[in-house]
Formats: sequence, structure tokens, C-alpha cells
Amino acid sequence: MIEELLPESVAAVEAHTDDPLWDSPLFPGEEALVARAVPKRRREFAAVRGCARSAMEKLGVPPQAVVSGERGAPQWPAGVVGSMTHCAGYCAAALVRATDLVSLGIDAEPLGALPEGVGASVFLPVESARLDRLAARWPGVHWDRLLFSAKESVYKAWFPLTRKWLDFSEADITLRPDTGDASRGTLRAELLVPGPLVGAGRLQVFEGRWAVGDQVLATSVVIPHPAAPEDRATTPA
Repeated sequence: MIEELLPESVAAVEAHTDDPLWDSPLFPGEEALVARAVPKRRREFAAVRGCARSAMEKLGVPPQAVVSGERGAPQWPAGVVGSMTHCAGYCAAALVRATDLVSLGIDAEPLGALPEGVGASVFLPVESARLDRLAARWPGVHWDRLLFSAKESVYKAWFPLTRKWLDFSEADITLRPDTGDASRGTLRAELLVPGPLVGAGRLQVFEGRWAVGDQVLATSVVIPHPAAPEDRATTPA
């Protein structure tokens, strides 16, 4: 499901609990990060890194350890950008060469509504109003969980470019279903703080896609390289 939300240049790998990747071995440097973790957490940690190493192989990059850096962000091989996600029974990783994309973020969440009270502390009033309208038209989709996931993907794409925290309230996200299909759609995030410097200017809007599957829902955000001046369409005089 993650793969369909991303450009062809991205190597995406996902796994459920019945996949052999769920029993992936840990590499040197990773073991210490989960030395005190419970078995469930260790398996998820290993599985998502197994996905990441499979994605590295797709890119022609030698598989290597994925350790955590500042604020827990994964540290990727030189020349590679990427993102990982895991939730109950599911994990995925998406990697791409830095020459193809500036940054990306992915997130997966279990199907079901957010715990009571979470939305009130996470969503902007304008976002909550949009969720109400979406739920009235497509009541079978857990729109609150989907918006929460979108905010996670936005942050994962944001942090490698800024090295700064982005609060949930600092991005106004709109979810739009594809025509006639409430299981797929696009997302648009308007940053309410100064955006990251990308190319010659600041990027104030992130865009991506989302999908709802049988067991999980997923979101992605992709930040392309800015078009060169000669590649941009010009307006006739």
C-alpha cells in the first residue's frame, strides 16, 4: 500500500507479522537501542529495519545499520533520504536517492478512531470542521486517524530539512478523496511557521497522498526538488 503512494523513484518495502522480515536480525549499533525493550518492541524495531535494508538493496545500496539520531530520526546512508513507520502488525520503509527527492515522510496507523480527547489536542478548529464534513459524506472512514497520520508524515518530511520540532498545530492539513473513492486521496499541508529552505526559497506547502486498506491506513508526503528556472512554465505576455 505504501508503494502506491510514492513516486516510482522511491524504493518502498512493507511487511506484516507473517512476513519473514518480521524476524530480521539486528545489525551492530542497533542492538543497543532496544537492549531494554520488551520483545514486541524489539520485533517491530527489527522488522522495520529489515524493510529499510530491503529498500536499500532495491536502490543498489549495501545494506547497513539504521541507528537513531537527533529526536530519534533514522540515520540513512550518504546520498539517501527516507522514512520508516510501524504500528500493530505492520511496518514499512521508503528510501530514495537524494538526487531524486529532497525529503519524504510516511506513516501507517491501525484502523479505528483516535482515542477520545486526542483530536481536541492535535487538530486545529478548521481541521476539525473539515473532518466533520468528510465524516458526514463518508462515514465509513476514520478521518481523525487519517489526519493524525498525515501530521506524522508531514513532520517526518519536515525534520530532516530543518532539524526543528514542528507542533501539530503548526500545519493546517486538508484531506481530499479521489473522485468517487473514499479509500484513496491527496493531502495538502500549509505550514503556519516559516517553511524549510528548498532551493532558492522557502517551501510553505507540503503535498502527499493517503490510502485506507483492510488493516491499516497510510499517508505519505513527498518533497521534490524545485524546478530549474528554465523548466518552469512561463506566462505569455
